[in-house]
Amino acid sequence: MHRPRKLPDLVESIYDAGLDPSLWNEVVVGIRDFVGGQACGLFSKDSISKFGVTHYYCGADPHYIQLYSETHSKFDPLTILPPHGQIVSIPDLVNFDEYRRGRFYQEWMRPQGSHDAANVVLEKSNANCPVMMTVLSGRRMVDAGMKHRMSLIVPHASRALLVNRAISSQLTLATALADVLDNLSSGIFLLDSSCHVVHANASGYALLEADDVVRIVAGQLVTSGTEANQTLREAFAARGDAASLLAGGHAIPLLSHKGERYVAHILPLSSVLRNGSERSSDAVGALLLRKVTLGGQSYGELIARTFDLTPAELRVFLSIVEVGGVPETSIALGIAETTVKTHLHRVFAKTGTARQADLVKLAAGFSNPLVN
Repeated sequence: MHRPRKLPDLVESIYDAGLDPSLWNEVVVGIRDFVGGQACGLFSKDSISKFGVTHYYCGADPHYIQLYSETHSKFDPLTILPPHGQIVSIPDLVNFDEYRRGRFYQEWMRPQGSHDAANVVLEKSNANCPVMMTVLSGRRMVDAGMKHRMSLIVPHASRALLVNRAISSQLTLATALADVLDNLSSGIFLLDSSCHVVHANASGYALLEADDVVRIVAGQLVTSGTEANQTLREAFAARGDAASLLAGGHAIPLLSHKGERYVAHILPLSSVLRNGSERSSDAVGALLLRKVTLGGQSYGELIARTFDLTPAELRVFLSIVEVGGVPETSIALGIAETTVKTHLHRVFAKTGTARQADLVKLAAGFSNPLVN
């Protein structure tokens, strides 16, 4: 005989299993002992195909658990599932004498030394395949006392399974989002109000490892530009005017120590991640950092078509972005600085920009975030 657990202890263990599904293996033992049965299990049963899968169980031979999934679930008296939360025994479902002459009893129940079972639908998020709990009664029939004890457990087990499903859904979503972020070439950093890194994607960690355009100093994210650092500090302070700065979605041009050009965008995250919390470790915003690269001739053609740039204007545009200012472009293209300035003024007019830094930001918008 198993010593029954006290109801408060059992309920506590059920909610623990709601947070950690591996604990259900112990919980079903406690339920069996509390209800006073021979075996207990949590299983899913497809209401159409009648196929059943046992998730957690105790007191039954694994051989019969396998037989149930492979063959005998279709002969189970639970042909029509009871309403959610209603505890039913086999006589509540079918004629008991006919049941005892059938395959389910003769080949599955009787060899295990069991005659009756109490069943209840615990969770119906998937209407076609709800999660059920069953307690095999052994050689005696399920009585009112067993049903009553089971009824004390059902509401808690139902809620715990809903918690399991909610956590699983969130973990699945979080994993999918993390996979998406890690496939972006843009570095993404979630920062707290002091610019400490709360989380970063794979590209973000790669940028930190390169120790060029961004690095960690005294626990804070620091960029290669002094002015950009000041902008970040003001933005991620997330107080007063800084909140409007976050909402503005500022783009910050950066030049790495190696001479490569980047653009940083700041996005607010307070309404998404913090949920009103004031912990210093909470992310208040995201920094999206992407290298300015036009990804080949096709992107140059896209820019030219978008702004109706001539071939000469496009060459100056690309050189300003990738090489530098007017003197550097003059040398790179082998044309006079006055010619560069003429084309540059036309590019400004066609693109609606006024500074070379604006062209860098504009070019970043045409780069492919999936290309590494």
